[in-house]
Amino acid sequence: MPSFKIDVSTAVVFVATAPVPKLANKQTGERAMDRETGAGLSTVGLLISDEGEGNLYQVTIPETGIPEGLAPGTPVRVVGLKARDWENEFNGQKRHGISFRAVAVTAGA
Repeated sequence: MPSFKIDVSTAVVFVATAPVPKLANKQTGERAMDRETGAGLSTVGLLISDEGEGNLYQVTIPETGIPEGLAPGTPVRVVGLKARDWENEFNGQKRHGISFRAVAVTAGA
């Protein structure tokens, strides 16, 4: 499915939740890996505020793009943020949504 670039150049971005490893299989605990680099993936909650509106996004980022000690409340910049829609069927129920992915977050506002 195609992905779409998201321009956050004018936004204020803060870490809302610390990085947690993203799992490929919750039952086995297998960690999700970046297909291109082989790096482990993590999910970071980011509060993105722009033009008077703020939203919380769960963003998947390779561990190589996450600075050490990233904690809630830290102002960050987001590199290469993209959105992609998804749909799947599990136990006969269709689910759909939008996933967010970034190349990296860097310290500083």
